[in-house]
Amino acid sequence: MNILLDLFLTFAKIGFFSFGGGYAMLSMIENNCVERKRWITHDEMMNVTVIAESTPGPIAINCATFTGYKKAGFIGALAATLGIIVPSFAVIYLFSMFLNNFLELTIIANAFKGIKIAVGLLILDAAITMIKKMHKKKLSRTIMVCSCIVMFCINLFAWDFSSISLMLVASVVSLVSFVLNSAPNQKGGAKK
Repeated sequence: MNILLDLFLTFAKIGFFSFGGGYAMLSMIENNCVERKRWITHDEMMNVTVIAESTPGPIAINCATFTGYKKAGFIGALAATLGIIVPSFAVIYLFSMFLNNFLELTIIANAFKGIKIAVGLLILDAAITMIKKMHKKKLSRTIMVCSCIVMFCINLFAWDFSSISLMLVASVVSLVSFVLNSAPNQKGGAKK
């Protein structure tokens, strides 16, 4: 029972204090679940991030569900998922009930300008942490650098190219490389 409460409270804290969505939450999930509590390894965090990005639903919720499931099965997944959802839902519900013109208030609008900068820094922190701990293989680095260049060009020149398409291209390149590298040596394995 303690692990369920710990899962709920840990992800509730992440959900309550993280602004900017799933990518901003990744650095907090990494800090709490990998470094402090050691519920999952960094490689598992990288894998679940990739899988969560490729599956429907918010990335932070998918990460919470995976971590909860790994620690305490279905009930753990439910506790972690509720933990990350409930605070955000409660805050948005309260704001919508009591403040009709919430974003028109000067102090709130200015606060959100500051939050945008903090969110950008949280996302950058998560990206730098993942890059540092990424396997140091030529293909991984090449795909990362090419993807960054392509995304920069897409944004700079306003090209109509989906980031999902870019992910699919990267996955096809990785899959083809894996198949070619794991295929048996044709010359050495052929019988006469």
